[in-house]
Amino acid sequence: MLLTSLASIINHPQFERWIIALIVLNAITLGLETSPWWMSRVGPVLLVLDRIILGVFVLEIICRLIVDFKGFWRDPWRIFDFAIVSVALMPATGAFSVLRAFRILRVLRLVSNIKTIRRVVTGLLSAIPGMGSIVMLLGLIFYIFAVISTKLFAATFPDWFGSIGESAYTLFQIMTLESWSMGIVRPVMEQFPFAWALFVPFIMVTSFTVLNLFIGVIVDAMQREHEADAQADRADLHKEVEKVLVEVRSLRAELVQFRAGKG
Repeated sequence: MLLTSLASIINHPQFERWIIALIVLNAITLGLETSPWWMSRVGPVLLVLDRIILGVFVLEIICRLIVDFKGFWRDPWRIFDFAIVSVALMPATGAFSVLRAFRILRVLRLVSNIKTIRRVVTGLLSAIPGMGSIVMLLGLIFYIFAVISTKLFAATFPDWFGSIGESAYTLFQIMTLESWSMGIVRPVMEQFPFAWALFVPFIMVTSFTVLNLFIGVIVDAMQREHEADAQADRADLHKEVEKVLVEVRSLRAELVQFRAGKG
């Protein structure tokens, strides 16, 4: 009876909304802790609030473990919550003092508590295998153009193209279109007028083609995730309808028996 009551509390939508509100409040307090102005005025209050909210998170995890211990460890999102809260519980002194900066990771619990964000993350994770071949293709293109750029421009522009690594970094800047024309390509063209014949195809292939493949794979994965969720919702609705029909048939049979007995 106690477990049933506890389960109904922690699984209630209102409880989930309170947890989300605490996560947002915790994010605000952790941000204010970075401000000397706020810390000098309400620093103790912020620290107390942080400890209280952390205590609530720990209590929530304990309650979920009590209600369904095995189910908790089967749910990757609950394991994610457990890891985030565990990091916050580690001592923030001595060698672990750097962990104080990672307390903000508690905000990531919004991912597991808000279904729409969780769906986006799941879609991104499912897109990783499909992006592997695109990453290999992009790496191959970078390597080819880095070798060519190093051989052509290393002597004149050693800071940009002195080695394959420096060339790859410069090409990455060009791919992002960050000051690629006035900052890199035009100075190179002053010494090599036909350098555009190398850089323009590189931009066309990477920025306008390969990167759009990334977007296509991610959108496709998101669409599949959305369809899977919709199918699961339809299956749940179908089960509920079947239960209602069974109950209606049972009531109808009881009504027929009642009328027959009365007659």
